Amino acid sequence: MFLLVGFGTKQQHLGPGEVRTCPNCQNTSQWARVRQFRQFTLFFVPLARWKRRQLEICGICGAAVEV
Repeated sequence: MFLLVGFGTKQQHLGPGEVRTCPNCQNTSQWARVRQFRQFTLFFVPLARWKRRQLEICGICGAAVEV
């Protein structure tokens, strides 16, 4: 019997976020809004998702801030 399972963190792009000053690199730029979650799949079909949260990510250094 052959089972194809997967487990990992996924990100879904939701569009542009706010214009912010990054606490990491100190640059002011347009941030991207994403939804991040962990998921378990069986034969490429997602069966369970947990730890859902929305983040904004700096376009320059990649630092993330939870919204």
